[in-house]
Amino acid sequence: MEYLIHLAILIGIYGILGLSLNLVVGYTGLLSITHAAFYGLGAYVTAILLTSFGANFFVALVAGMIITALVSLIIGATLSRFRGDYYALGSFGFNVIFYSIFLNWQELTRGPLGIPGIARPSLFGYSFSSSTSFLLLTLALLALVYACAHFISSSSFGRVLKAIREDEGAIQVFGYHSAYYKLTIFVIGAMMASVAGALFASYITFIDPSTFTLNESIFILAIIILGGLANNKGAVLGAACLILLPELLRFVGFPSDVAAQMRQLVYGLLLIILMLYRPQGLIGEYKL
Repeated sequence: MEYLIHLAILIGIYGILGLSLNLVVGYTGLLSITHAAFYGLGAYVTAILLTSFGANFFVALVAGMIITALVSLIIGATLSRFRGDYYALGSFGFNVIFYSIFLNWQELTRGPLGIPGIARPSLFGYSFSSSTSFLLLTLALLALVYACAHFISSSSFGRVLKAIREDEGAIQVFGYHSAYYKLTIFVIGAMMASVAGALFASYITFIDPSTFTLNESIFILAIIILGGLANNKGAVLGAACLILLPELLRFVGFPSDVAAQMRQLVYGLLLIILMLYRPQGLIGEYKL
């Protein structure tokens, strides 16, 4: 049972990451590969405030969102100078920069040693120390983020984002400042990602830079591509699929000496086949 709860918590955390990135990539058409940086920033702010200052988890979570918003505002303003592939390359560079900061600013982040002993959340004297209570907290935050993403995507603001994705030049003709919309959704997506980082840090009770590499950004991107771009349900579905699929392959019965390699092979083949025959994802409305 603990194993299933663990998987459900991970699905919730990555569901939040998928929802946040889907607003940027799926709805706005901005190919961002820097999401792991904001995920890590939320995790590190929470970890530092909890371990060094004894702050409450929810205070640390809000602080992480604010700091991530300020940082993403600077990054988004810089990336707004680029278009298309250059935007993706620029976001790639920022992810590398943040990973280097997490790794080398040892006075603050402890570098490769990581930050241990991160406390579980507590609220009004109640501690979310058990896996079941932490799962309920994760699902509550996932529902909140989902509601925000749904509100944004179904609002007039969301319709402008979709118009930018389809033809940015045309929307500018009608007097819309597309740069403002793109920067706003980039910051909102980053703040949502920091929520997932705070949850991850408190759940695992330990973080180090290896979690927030470029590979993690690519994994989050794969979640929304698999589940379906421009579909909030697809972001959560993609998270569930990519978390559960490697676990299900453990029970296939490959020979023990090649089991790990075979699981990765099958995992990769399934993703390739899906992208060949369903490039918009499982329930997507848009394809890159």
